[in-house]
Amino acid sequence: MSTIILTGCSSGFGLEAALAFARNGDTVYATMRNPDNAGQLLAVAEREGLGLEIRQLDVTQPDSFPSLLEGILDETGSIDVLVNNAGILRAGAFEDLSEAMLREVVETNLFGPLLLTRSVLPHMRKQNSGYIIMVSSLSGIAGLPGDVAYAASKFALEGATEALRHEVDRWGIRLALVEAGMYATGIFARSLPEQAGLPDYYPDDSPYRPLVEYRLRELRERLPAAPDPGIIGKLLVDIANSDGTQLRWPAGDVAKKVLGTLLGQTDSERDAFLRQVSGTEWWSENREND
Repeated sequence: MSTIILTGCSSGFGLEAALAFARNGDTVYATMRNPDNAGQLLAVAEREGLGLEIRQLDVTQPDSFPSLLEGILDETGSIDVLVNNAGILRAGAFEDLSEAMLREVVETNLFGPLLLTRSVLPHMRKQNSGYIIMVSSLSGIAGLPGDVAYAASKFALEGATEALRHEVDRWGIRLALVEAGMYATGIFARSLPEQAGLPDYYPDDSPYRPLVEYRLRELRERLPAAPDPGIIGKLLVDIANSDGTQLRWPAGDVAKKVLGTLLGQTDSERDAFLRQVSGTEWWSENREND
């Protein structure tokens, strides 16, 4: 039985992963920015007779990390797996996003997991073991229009994770990246307006407005058919039980196709494939919303 810490557990991947690890018999600490949002997770856990602990954690507040980790160590004696899952996105073209929005995305998606990882590493080095899993995205290996801030944060997370695994492997610490595509999670629901149109912050006179409106409409149409995030929960348990030799773990058939196709391609082949698989050829072809 391992001690697992997960971030962003109020919904989506984090919620499903917390349940999957609890079903596996592990000691689970499910963290989230607002524990009042733990109702769904706790309801399922109670219904299935699963034991798990809820802890408050805002990944953009690194001063709170030491007390959280020390408390868990006092209770369990070890931290075996850290799953960095919490993340946000902000819909819109790069030129239209404010500096505050750009920094918010990078602080949450990059600095949050990196600084929490840095806080965990001394404990894992002492015990000469540990697994750190970063929930990344296909946006971390393939940048697409309307996705600059999110892609920037995930590209950086990918590079940092790949480098860090070499720094800490002598202490038996393993790292992995989960390459997830579009799943039916709260990250999209929170970022897309409920009705047609754009978020309230979007400028009326933006030259990108019709392009972003088209892109968000497409995402809304695709979201109902997106895979269940429970798939990711099961995958995370499998990763935690693996030998650590695999770095990138594609989450689903689309992710496998994207990773497999992008390897060994020229830039023009890569661009053509990405535009085809993401349905964004129209963005570069100067066409209206047809």
